[in-house]
Amino acid sequence: MKQLASGFFSAPFCSRLAIITILPIDNVLKMNPTSTPIIVKADASDLPSILLLQYLAYQSEAALFGGKTIPPLQQTLDEVVAEFNAGIILKMIDSDGAIIGSIRARENEGTVYIGKLMVHPECRHCGYGTMLLLEIEKYCPSNRYELFTSTRSIDNIRLYERNGYKIFDRKIVDGELEFVFMEKVLNKAQK
Repeated sequence: MKQLASGFFSAPFCSRLAIITILPIDNVLKMNPTSTPIIVKADASDLPSILLLQYLAYQSEAALFGGKTIPPLQQTLDEVVAEFNAGIILKMIDSDGAIIGSIRARENEGTVYIGKLMVHPECRHCGYGTMLLLEIEKYCPSNRYELFTSTRSIDNIRLYERNGYKIFDRKIVDGELEFVFMEKVLNKAQK
């Protein structure tokens, strides 16, 4: 298995991606973006690859802030493990077994909180984000789903709105960063 050591990594699809720890990269580098992906529940052994995908996928979000460091690019493997233990993480894999997408969710007091929806940059605009979002809703049936994103993430907001999410709140974090909180509320007939 290939290992990515501490330092910087260069590949055709990313430049100077900082990695804090040693991570297996086989399941990210061997992706086949032309295959029909499947979505399954991730297991603990997938977490290093999912974190590497997260570092790669969130580069475009960081670029919206001029390369500003954002929390998904600072998250550690221990923090991902804690999220895994507290909820569910799904992975999208291509026909070669490469992880090309992921999403997380946890339930609290009747609301399912969705986070870290990500798709490999070379696999975007193929409907995979919608597939992941709908699949997490199947795995976590509820009357209410909630998520948030930056107001600068126009494509993400459109994706969520197309899938029935509506903005219900905003939070200014600092002069550059504002979040919109979105919810999807289902009646019993829609479940």
